[in-house]
Amino acid sequence: MSWHVLGAGSLGGLWAARLFRGGEPVRLILRDRPRLAQYRAGGGLRLTEGDTTSLYPLPAEAPEAGNPIRRLILACKSYDAEEAIASVAARLEPDAEILLLQNGLGSQDAVAARVPRARCLRASTTEGAFRETDFHVVAAGAGQTWIGDQLGTQAAPPWLETLCALGFTLRWTDDIDARLWRKLAINCAINPLTVLHRCRNGELRQHAAEVADLCSELAALLEAMGLAPAAQGLQQEVEAVIAATANNRSSMLQDVERGQRTEVSYLLGHALPIAQRLRLPVPQLEALHQRLRARLEERGLPVD
Repeated sequence: MSWHVLGAGSLGGLWAARLFRGGEPVRLILRDRPRLAQYRAGGGLRLTEGDTTSLYPLPAEAPEAGNPIRRLILACKSYDAEEAIASVAARLEPDAEILLLQNGLGSQDAVAARVPRARCLRASTTEGAFRETDFHVVAAGAGQTWIGDQLGTQAAPPWLETLCALGFTLRWTDDIDARLWRKLAINCAINPLTVLHRCRNGELRQHAAEVADLCSELAALLEAMGLAPAAQGLQQEVEAVIAATANNRSSMLQDVERGQRTEVSYLLGHALPIAQRLRLPVPQLEALHQRLRARLEERGLPVD
């Protein structure tokens, strides 16, 4: 049964290349025909792991291709997710499964509302990867991916074991929302700082005090939301992610460097209104948000 991957950026490219290498039937869905022509002219998808770069000639197609979709990995940006799923909604089989790899929170609900008959699985990953050029992805840090249902009431899909056998580090959870909030907190502590300091993840070890202050406020927010388990050991995990993905440029930094919109609205922009509703003081996070917005304005980029 074929996999379709919509979004050939860092994570989408990483997953597609590994599926193809493992012998799984997989097809890329690219946003339009000019993009498809560009991909085909390059001969496929390149993946760099360590000192080795491999070319994988994955088949690719446009959203309007006629073949049905049973398993879809949605790997586009959070702000593009709803429009992207709408572009292929007519091709989804009634029992389609969609794996959502978006950063932050908010886009998952929008996608699920667009395709109510599909099983939308949410994912939280600490895999590190960045896009070197178009259709060339660099794996920049090992991590693991947690997957779960929104309601936590169904069993793990059988393909989970298949992917684990191919080398994917996947775990099933009955409380994916707590995992997503944990990942949101990690991203809030790392991604904006990499933009402000113009650095790779590992260089944040030179700003340890700033990281620690953000982690303290983020942990307090999670606790105030009733997510105490997600708050436990947050700073230690942030530091571990920084170390494990030391060579990685965060997705937010990559966006800024390419002059593209960031996902700030689905990270800090999602967390801060909740802190306000709970009347929880988070001055470091608010200052970080303002500094980031100012930097984006300097670059002529959207601040939402």
